[in-house]
Amino acid sequence: MNSLRHKHLFAERTTLKRMLSEIPIEDVLERSGLEARLEDVENELVTAGPPRREPARARLTFRGRPVVDQHGIFAEFGTRATSAFADAVAKVAAGLSGPLAAMGPIPNRDESQLLITGTALGSFGFELEEASSNLLEFEEQTIAGQALELTQSLLQSTLGTDDELADSAVAIDPRAVAAVRTFLEFLGTNEAVCALQFNDKLFQFKDVGEVTRSVQRLGHDNLHEEQTQLNGRFQGVLPKARTFEFKLGDSQEVIRGKVGTTIASPEVINEHLTQTVKIDVLATRVGMGHPRYVLITLPEWS
Repeated sequence: MNSLRHKHLFAERTTLKRMLSEIPIEDVLERSGLEARLEDVENELVTAGPPRREPARARLTFRGRPVVDQHGIFAEFGTRATSAFADAVAKVAAGLSGPLAAMGPIPNRDESQLLITGTALGSFGFELEEASSNLLEFEEQTIAGQALELTQSLLQSTLGTDDELADSAVAIDPRAVAAVRTFLEFLGTNEAVCALQFNDKLFQFKDVGEVTRSVQRLGHDNLHEEQTQLNGRFQGVLPKARTFEFKLGDSQEVIRGKVGTTIASPEVINEHLTQTVKIDVLATRVGMGHPRYVLITLPEWS
């Protein structure tokens, strides 16, 4: 049973019980229909098993030289472009669990595998769906869903300001950012553009010029990442949001950043707010914009 059906049945059961509580026991005829429906609802809830969330779905479409009207798409281009996109999403997903090695296999790749479930007409492309069967925790977004959302956000931010691009890039592993750039380079080389629809959001390039500019903005000459040390005191951390504030040295400047995925217990920071420490951070800067920080490890407390 999918999550939407489960919610509808649960709400209906609650309503039926309320209605029955307001009808006197002696009104047998009026109660009989409601009691029969309540029994059906409860039986369906029991026999259907635990609710399953809907898999993450996306729509990736293309326009440009490789697309022949609404009739079709060059097979070689469609295969390689979709493969490059899926590779980028897999690397974004893997980076959510920790830093990726510069080369080698992508860990836990099965968690972010995408299925092609159909063709998307209009601008020709494909309907994509996550392949993971671990969909029972329907109140939380899956790894594949998070990766699709982050990939779409990164693509959108390449057309925005330097600060917007930095905000998106800092949440994604550098190897994954490079994979997104590779996908865009392939589009540009083939004089094609793409559109990505995920959830209720639609991102699309207007022309090949926008694709080319996005490739340049994701290049090493524009997007800089370096590991550095900062000296000061923590002002606090929000463990669930995994964000921190840090006051630099003796100044009044307070920076904000993300807690890295390798840090298992960020709440420990709140026990040491009075101590002056040196912290290791990854600083991401786009162009002349402000840096964004990710805390790499917990400091050594005195």
